[in-house]
Amino acid sequence: QLQLVESGGGLVQPGGSLRLSCVASGFTEDYGNTENYYAIGWFREAPGKEREGVSCITKSGDSEYYLDSVKGRFTISRDSAKHRLYLQMNSLKPEDTAVYYCAILARRVTTVHDMCVMNLGNYWGRGTQVTVSA
Repeated sequence: QLQLVESGGGLVQPGGSLRLSCVASGFTEDYGNTENYYAIGWFREAPGKEREGVSCITKSGDSEYYLDSVKGRFTISRDSAKHRLYLQMNSLKPEDTAVYYCAILARRVTTVHDMCVMNLGNYWGRGTQVTVSA
């Protein structure tokens, strides 16, 4: 069973930075071969709010999406050889406070834009808490 484990969350003051990491392991022959997944992304869920896609990227890196509110502040990157995904978060705001999840979309059933906007993923991590507060 493919597993995703997030790390890097914590408490940071407004204007500060954090770098989240997600590592994937346990690839199987599901969906053909989960190691050949189509895309991976970051999602977040704040208390009392629905989960939203923050940033998604294809495994190849040829297409990516950012939530409007994080554009220019967050940067997604991946090391596909090491099955790692990162999210560099700068100029953090209190409204960025949420549990951040990593997810993989196994097959190319849609675009990375729709993966993020529609919260699509076949595998999900358990999340890492990010709290932005003075």
